[in-house]
Amino acid sequence: MGLDGMELEYVRGVPTDFHRMEAIGKLAKELGLVLTAHAPYYINLYAVEKEKIENSYRYILDTARALDCAQGYSVVFHAAYYLGHKPIEVFSAVKMHMEHIASIAEKEALKVWIRPELMGKGSQFGTLEEIVRLSKELGGAILPCVDFAHLHARTGKYNTYEEFEKVFDYIGEQLGEKALKNMHIHFSGILYSDKGEQKHLLLRESDFRYREFIKALKDYEICGAIVCESPNVEGDTLWMKRIYQSM
Repeated sequence: MGLDGMELEYVRGVPTDFHRMEAIGKLAKELGLVLTAHAPYYINLYAVEKEKIENSYRYILDTARALDCAQGYSVVFHAAYYLGHKPIEVFSAVKMHMEHIASIAEKEALKVWIRPELMGKGSQFGTLEEIVRLSKELGGAILPCVDFAHLHARTGKYNTYEEFEKVFDYIGEQLGEKALKNMHIHFSGILYSDKGEQKHLLLRESDFRYREFIKALKDYEICGAIVCESPNVEGDTLWMKRIYQSM
């Protein structure tokens, strides 16, 4: 189809057959594909129960281990829920747990990025500021996954060229040029309300100004991986790629 990568969807569980993952990685390399992975949905680094925290560690690290065996690029995960608590309290807890996860990944010499995702609902941990600050305070051990559809749904903004510029400027100022050259981005159309994300939409059925988004990517020379989360993944990815190549 002419696509350049694939996200491995481990949202319901992570494979433990690492020999198979090595074979997948070998094939991906032969085909020139970049592999990313989405960790299970069951993660919550602000859970009360110790078992849920330990399981969250395992889900994140097992996904990173599997992708590392496949010589992949980066792992994305949904970090936490506020559960009625102050965002600053949740941030402190998530940071503490992420420090532990990052230290294990370093000891195991995992060569993939581990990235908390920018989330689309006000009840979820993961504003742009939170995930960038988390990355900054952990000294670059992790980087953010910026989901532009979620950002738009969560704020009702960030849907013009000038606003896309502000995002890239902010990331560059806070995390440096390295972050802009190693991005992991999600995009799609999105249906949202005052509470945030409701569901993903086809690009041409949404209000997403994707041509302005692509122009910002080009102008800022953004590098990394972009994952489409449209209901028609392949179709909208190809559509975006063709526009990107035409600019």
